[in-house]
Amino acid sequence: MSAMFWVVFVYLGVTCYLGYLGYRHTRSAQDYLIAGRKMHPAVMALSYGATFISTSAIVGFGGAAAVFGMSLQWLTFLNVFVGILIAFVVFGGRTRRLGHQLDAHTFPEFLGRRYDSKFIQVFAGLAIFAFMPLYAGAVLIGAAKCVAPLLQIEYNTALFFFALIVFVYVFLGGLKAVMYTDAFQATVMLAGMVLLLWMTYAMLGGVVPAHEALTAAADKVPPPLVAAGHQGWTRMPAFLSSQWWTVVSTIILGVGIGVLAQPQLIVRFMTVKSQRELNRAVLPGGIFILFMPGVAYTVGALTNVYFLNKGMGPSIAAAKGDVEQIIPMFIAQALPSWFGALFMVTLMAAAMSTASSQFHTMGAAMSRDVYERLRGGRGNSLLINRIGVFVVFVISLIIAWGLPRYFAAQGEAIVARGTAIFFGLCAAAFLPAYLGALYSKRVTRAGAAAGIVAGFAASTFWLVFVHGAESKPLLICQALFGRPSLLGTLTPDGRKVVSDVVWGIRWADVDPLIVALPLSILVTVLVTCLTRPQPGQPRVNGRMEQP
Repeated sequence: MSAMFWVVFVYLGVTCYLGYLGYRHTRSAQDYLIAGRKMHPAVMALSYGATFISTSAIVGFGGAAAVFGMSLQWLTFLNVFVGILIAFVVFGGRTRRLGHQLDAHTFPEFLGRRYDSKFIQVFAGLAIFAFMPLYAGAVLIGAAKCVAPLLQIEYNTALFFFALIVFVYVFLGGLKAVMYTDAFQATVMLAGMVLLLWMTYAMLGGVVPAHEALTAAADKVPPPLVAAGHQGWTRMPAFLSSQWWTVVSTIILGVGIGVLAQPQLIVRFMTVKSQRELNRAVLPGGIFILFMPGVAYTVGALTNVYFLNKGMGPSIAAAKGDVEQIIPMFIAQALPSWFGALFMVTLMAAAMSTASSQFHTMGAAMSRDVYERLRGGRGNSLLINRIGVFVVFVISLIIAWGLPRYFAAQGEAIVARGTAIFFGLCAAAFLPAYLGALYSKRVTRAGAAAGIVAGFAASTFWLVFVHGAESKPLLICQALFGRPSLLGTLTPDGRKVVSDVVWGIRWADVDPLIVALPLSILVTVLVTCLTRPQPGQPRVNGRMEQP
């Protein structure tokens, strides 16, 4: 315990020092919100990656990989190809340039100024403020669930002190403190995950024997998973089965595409001062993202080999149905005790780097995009931003405290689910307007606003009334219509939603993104075609600028 204490103590000491440096160099709202637009490309790349990858990827999706198998590696491919290459090359450069021209400090402000729309900025800020606390809560839950048993403390105690440490350095140092600590935390995460992969393969007899054993274990898949479409941990689920829709539409596409419209990631493009520095960030960012989810999903799937060898059944059975306990349980039982201390710090770094960016983004959305915009920009901007961070810290803490109890009672996991919900919502609501802002002179203010509202409304409706994974535990559809989903019914044991088949598709298994994003694109295009573009938009320094 003493060794673990000192490892954690040193880690927190370095984190606090970097947070203090951020505080010392924060003197204005631009420093607090956009890191002064002078961040080093390596720091920017590591901050982007550490913000992107959290305990949701390691604990939540790593546990999901133990259930669904290597099929989740398609998400690793999209994380690198879409989340880094496409994001930086197609979106990043134009976002940086136009963001500087518009003097935008947040993503909602970027859209609002690009379309000259107070409504778009305020609505986008409210959408972030309404839904990101769920994502932040999921990250805090994942961290507390891992830290509590390793430090032998209560879940609520681990949750409170973990969140408080993150809040303090975000509150004081803003985005500079966030990005400084992110870069350090990304280094810790990368070292921990590389070591985890090496030790896992060594314990299972090497790369080839480990994967051969995983393939041979296909007949050990639990019957309920087989009935849902599972065909083994090294194969994709059966095409169009319930599990196929979960893996492909919710996990792979929902997160893989949703990354392009993440407000906390987009703002990083505006923190570097030139295109050259943004280009230099692609390689370190790509390497980091390749290792982080790639290792988590590989190790998650391979835990089945370990637990089966120990006679405990597959991973989901060993963890008694709690997918979020699979990775921590594997670390505690299969690997040396000293690695538990190192891996706990890895998880803390993953959670802190993402949670800090979430607190910062939500606080900025509440203060700059909603409060200040509605008041016409009056007030002490730096003070208002800090107050916003405090408010969202309290809300996220309450969510992280309450959700495990509620979702456990409903028989659902929340860490990976909360992440997928927010990623998909952002893609449906913001991606068409964001892409139009960067590449089209024709998209109108009305078209962008209509698309954002349509995507947000369709996603919310589908979550509450159709998609069984959320509509069942939310209970709203059950209360209004007497069934857990408008297009699904409960199994006899009351634990899962059985999708009704309409036009050959199991709609209650289809993620909201699959419906809401095409609708958002369609509405944006149709309304744009029916309205005229506003003249002279965007205006920068008194002249018309194009992206």
